[in-house]
Amino acid sequence: MVKVLILDHSKSVRNILRERLEYEGYSAEAVDDEAGASRLCERIPFDVILSDTGCRVPDAGIPFIALSGDASIDSAVKAVRSGARDFVTKPIDMNRLLESIRRTVAEPDAAGGAPATESPAAAPARTAARARRAQTAQPEIIGQSSQIRRVRELIEKVAPCEARVLVTGENGTGKELVARWLHARSRRAAAPFVEVNCAAIPSELIESELFGHERGAFTSAVKQRKGKFELANGGTLFMDEIGDMSLAAQAKVLRALQENKICRIGGDKDVAVDVRVIAATNKDLREEIRKGNFREDLYHRIGVIVIRVPPLREHPEDIPALVDHFIHTVCAEDGTAPKEVTPEAMQLLQEMPWTGNIRELRNVVERLLILSGDRITPADVHLYC
Repeated sequence: MVKVLILDHSKSVRNILRERLEYEGYSAEAVDDEAGASRLCERIPFDVILSDTGCRVPDAGIPFIALSGDASIDSAVKAVRSGARDFVTKPIDMNRLLESIRRTVAEPDAAGGAPATESPAAAPARTAARARRAQTAQPEIIGQSSQIRRVRELIEKVAPCEARVLVTGENGTGKELVARWLHARSRRAAAPFVEVNCAAIPSELIESELFGHERGAFTSAVKQRKGKFELANGGTLFMDEIGDMSLAAQAKVLRALQENKICRIGGDKDVAVDVRVIAATNKDLREEIRKGNFREDLYHRIGVIVIRVPPLREHPEDIPALVDHFIHTVCAEDGTAPKEVTPEAMQLLQEMPWTGNIRELRNVVERLLILSGDRITPADVHLYC
């Protein structure tokens, strides 16, 4: 079970977030100051911290999401530069926050290790949290429908080559999983797999995030920093939600793909990079091109091979296998015994629309395991779904 620490001076915010997160199947703790947060981090291996920008996040090496009542660009830039993985404004859109938590927990550290400033007391908690993430870093692609078999077949054909791949599909369908399988079955499998979420990074920071910067390039650039392209050198760069990238950033990415070189912000030398790019989007990029929101030349660069991941409603016959997989995964994480799902309850699950796709299904399964009795019945599905 994912463990979340809420750090906020407001009691009402803490209570609301804790109640909603626990309803969604997360384990949540809440405190109002850094001292309390530090004590909890020493004994609980949190996966993510939700912190108000007015609070100081404990130096425990745990990724955090900044929460702020100030929706200005300056606040977002300051939060991200201070180390926040994402920035969510108040009043909080819970769907947006839940998506941010899922993305943050799923994303490994770019460098693959603990921060240099991590305290010895925090190391065991961080190690345990990283171990849990590693256990689920490469889950299976579940399903025997014709659509899912087709996706697996494409992965096997495309993975060994160096062609760039564009993975399309709705949110929650498993685009990142497809990207990770492509990397794992490629000749670059022993090299880094680096992810960047283009929708989560403010446009003012995307260039620094992708290409890095030199010391003194801007006010807060106190040391040289490598970007995602350099960190992925020799391996795979997964550019998630590339359809949300600004046109200015698209132009710079196009140049990097054409020349296999990047230039850090504030630098005067090109750096050669050997990176296989896999991009993903939930948007229709051809429609975005017609609207003037996406460069056609970049589309042709990243879309040598296009893999469409189908929404769950198009292959409901895979839901029983997915439910069984999630039941055993969640119960193994929590150390509890798996529960039976009655045939009638399974039929109801197969008939649901699943607008959130496989991600939503997993959350529902975890919720049913927590809130149901000895087995999951139609009454439970009606009550908790």
